[in-house]
This record gives sequence, C-alpha cells and structure tokens, in this order.
Amino acid sequence: MLNMSTPTDLKSPCVTRNGMVKLPPQPNGLGSASITKGTPAAKNRLCQSSSVPTILPPPSLPYHLEPLPTAASLLGPDLDASPLTTMKPPLRQFPHPLLERQLVLDEKLLNRLLWYFTTAEKCVLAQVCKTWRKVLYQPKFWEGVTPILHAKELYTILPNGEKEFVSLQAFALRGFQSFCLVGVSDLDICEFIDNYPLSKKGVKSVSLKRSTITDAGLEVMLEQMQGLMHLELSGCNDFTEAGLWSSLNARLTSLSVSDCINVADDAIAAISQLLPNLSELSLQAYHVTDTAMAYFTAKQGYTTHTLRLHSCWEITNHGVVNMVHSLPNLTALSLSGCSKITDDGVELVAENLRKLRSLDLSWCPRITDMALEYIACDLHKLEELVLDR
Repeated sequence: MLNMSTPTDLKSPCVTRNGMVKLPPQPNGLGSASITKGTPAAKNRLCQSSSVPTILPPPSLPYHLEPLPTAASLLGPDLDASPLTTMKPPLRQFPHPLLERQLVLDEKLLNRLLWYFTTAEKCVLAQVCKTWRKVLYQPKFWEGVTPILHAKELYTILPNGEKEFVSLQAFALRGFQSFCLVGVSDLDICEFIDNYPLSKKGVKSVSLKRSTITDAGLEVMLEQMQGLMHLELSGCNDFTEAGLWSSLNARLTSLSVSDCINVADDAIAAISQLLPNLSELSLQAYHVTDTAMAYFTAKQGYTTHTLRLHSCWEITNHGVVNMVHSLPNLTALSLSGCSKITDDGVELVAENLRKLRSLDLSWCPRITDMALEYIACDLHKLEELVLDR
C-alpha cells in the first residue's frame, strides 16, 4: 500500500536549535551524526576504510551540505539508478606498481631529487641499486667534498698475509679532486699516485696530516701530481727546509704549513722565491722571525691576498713593517697568537693595508682599545674583525 506524504511531512527534518543541526537517520543503518556550528564536521568512521585519511574542510571556510551525485548523473540517463547505486562511493585509484617502479628508476627525476640529500646520505643512497649508484656517482654530486683516507684504510690483508693497496676506482668515478691523507709515509703516497687514475692531472688539492713524509716523498709527490695547486702540511715533522727548496713548484697558489718543527725563516725564503703565483699562505711556525717577513717579492705583492700567521711568537712590530711594505694588497690578515704585536703594529696595518676586509687579532694580549681606534679610522672596507681571547 502506497503511503502519501502530507505537506507537513515534507517540512525539512533539519531543525536548528542552540547552534546544533540534527541530521535524520541514514537509510544504511549506520546511525546519525551531529554538526556543531563553527566546528568541522565529524565523519562516521564506519563509513570509510581506516587506510583512507579523513579530509575535513578548513575551519575558516563555511561548511555546506550538498547532495551526493547519483550514478545516473555520472554515467548517463540510461543507467538504472537504485538507492544502493547512488550511495556507493567512488573507488580511490592508486598508482600501478609498474608506474612506481618506473618513477624511482627514472634518471631524469633522480638527477633532480638527489640534490637535496647530504653527503653522508648520498653515500648510503648509492647502495640502493645500480641505477641510483650510476646517477649518484656523477662528479657534479661530489663537488667540494674532500675524502679523508687514513693510512690503515689504504691496504687490505690478503689470505697469505700480504698487503694490497685498495681500489680507488669508486673515487675516480665520482671525480674527486681533493684528498686528505692522514698518517701516510712516502711509500703510501707513491701507491696512492699509482692507483688513483686522476692523481696525475685531476687532483687539485692535497692535505697531509700527521704524516711521515720526507724530503724525497715531497719531491716525488709534487713532481708526479702535475695538477696540484693547493697543498697543506700539518704535523709533518720529517721534511726539512731543504725539501721545500727542492720540491716547491710555481703552479702552487695556496700553501698551508702548521705544526712542522723544521720550518723557520729559510722555509719562508723558499716559499717567496719559488711560488710567484701564491695567493694564500697560512703559517703556524714558532721559529719564524721578523726577517722572514722581508723575503716576499714584488710579484707576490700583487698576487698574495690572504696571509695567516698563527702563533708566530717571534714576530714583532718590525716584522709587521716588513710585511705591510712587501704585501700591500692583502684583503685578509690573521695575526692570531702573535703575542708580541702591540698597538703600534696594528696602527701600521691600518695605515698601509687599506684593502683589508678581514682582520684577526685574537690572542694578542698586548693590544688595547687604542688599536680599535686605529682600525675604525682607517680600515673602511673591513667586514670582519676577530678579537677573541
């Protein structure tokens, strides 16, 4: 028997009361939900899978209840739209597994994505698969990175007890141009040169720390590595000033020597005479005196822009006089730990080195506030001043 609704029965069942909207019971028997005015709607969680996240409108936007589209409106007028069909939600489409595999192996995508990872993370990601390794082993991903190789890591022990130098092919594929070698000897350096394919022309920078390199080893290294432009010697006590005279090459533009007990004034003489293209010199030597500062030539007066003198205890204001006249184009100067420098020395620097942008006067106990007045009056291009103690 067909029941007809009266006009009063057609009145909307949603009645607003105290900011609450009461929804009528749903025909699927899943209960009802209430919507509080001014708050996001709370969906009945029985209506959706737990793996599908709930999507709520932003709280700042008005919330409107709209009827669900029917199957007839989506698929055409010829479809028999039953109540079950109209209430059935559309299925969510997930990417095909094959498409996902193509994306993670797409080299064009990987070339852009892998830029966002750190060096340590790239080392791990290169082990994921051959494709990722191929992409990550391009030299562009390793520019500016310096591998640190300890002497004990350069050899593998064979079953018969003999030592074999490790393969450096993986480093060559990534095109490393700088290396830090720790605790190596003359033999280790020769083995490195013979086993690293880019050592003759491709290596631009080498740092030797706490190594037992001698004059002979230093000479072989600088003779064989024709592309070397930056050299650092730290804690290497077996080479002498005679080794510097016999090995230094004019192609070097940056040299750093620290904690090497055999370095004194004669070493500075070798540096000034043999390195006319030197642009940066860092020196930590306890036996360098004022005399050494007068060895720099007119050629280096134009090319040398950075001079760092760390803990050169024997340098006084007289050495500063020699320095400012020999190197007038300095833009960065460090006198850190030069404990005999006084306010008069700082005045000489301020009056003669007007191009300075960086000045380090840390651990200079004889400098007072008067030195700051000289700096403020004359060094108008200064950008960095270090006064730590």
